[in-house]
Amino acid sequence: MSVYETMRHFADSWGLLAMFIIFVVLCAWPFRPGARKRNHDAATLIFKDDNDGE
Repeated sequence: MSVYETMRHFADSWGLLAMFIIFVVLCAWPFRPGARKRNHDAATLIFKDDNDGE
């Protein structure tokens, strides 16, 4: 078995599984319980310097 075939087999099996797990974790990260305040702060940051009266 050549190096290419070994790396190809790894990428097709464990590499795919690792990428899927990383994808799921990154998609779920903003929805964790302690993230509400940080998400709200990030969402309203662009309005920080706005003046409502002007």
